[in-house]
Amino acid sequence: MQDQLSRFIFENTPIRGEVVRLEATWQSVLERHDYPVALRHILGELMAAAALLTATLKLDGALVLQIQGDGLVSLLVVECNSDMTMRATAKWSDELPVEESLDRLVGNGKCVITLLPSEGQSYQGVVPLEGDSIAEIISGYMARSEQLDTVLWLASNDRNAAGMLLQKLPDQPLQDDDDWNRITQLGGTVKPHELLELSAQTLLKRLFFEEDVRLFEPQEVTFSCPCSRAGVANVLRMLGKEEIAKLVDERKRIEVHCEFCNQRYEFDKIDAEQLFVTDIAAPGGETRH
Repeated sequence: MQDQLSRFIFENTPIRGEVVRLEATWQSVLERHDYPVALRHILGELMAAAALLTATLKLDGALVLQIQGDGLVSLLVVECNSDMTMRATAKWSDELPVEESLDRLVGNGKCVITLLPSEGQSYQGVVPLEGDSIAEIISGYMARSEQLDTVLWLASNDRNAAGMLLQKLPDQPLQDDDDWNRITQLGGTVKPHELLELSAQTLLKRLFFEEDVRLFEPQEVTFSCPCSRAGVANVLRMLGKEEIAKLVDERKRIEVHCEFCNQRYEFDKIDAEQLFVTDIAAPGGETRH
């Protein structure tokens, strides 16, 4: 089964939903870093949440979803583009317990969502971390920052990451006030193994068999990291010729690791000198992982 995000609506109600299931995309993240077990599961859920949120937006650009805290896990970051290419990373300290609650792992902190459109100004929303799970934190964010009734169910293991989102469309009143409560209660019966194992069509039939649901064609989701040697070279140029020369003298070479894909870029003395030579391209070409 391909990694896919599927949108759906409930006919005659202003309620929409999405289901996402990640396997190869999630494995591409795990292959690049040796994440502890406890961290793996919450990062997988955050990836599923980022894909679901991105799909609700009319955005040509990227959504960056971050959980920042003062606990053993200080940062979780997922970037999802409007074409459903994704990458993720995390920072942690010390040895993490195999099983630990999210609040004890992350501690006090905040949830940050940044929208980076291809054109125009970026937007950032920040709310305190409130909730015992990634799903509760994101639902709380949507209610507080965006004033949108949104519920999520997320699951992750060492093979897959998956999730389902239900959202009441803004500025469209319900014909029946009970619709939202009924549909979210049905959604709340979903089990983690169903999210991780069932196709979108099978899952929706099982959960909402008495509802009139229209399922749209799925969108493929893939891992992609746009880092490149040329991009790193541009960043190094910003440090200035003098600072780069000093770094090379001290270390013999400059090494830069991409925190997302773990790709290593190395610049020796000759490479460093070429950074500041007019009309000479940065060493190496663009790469995409």
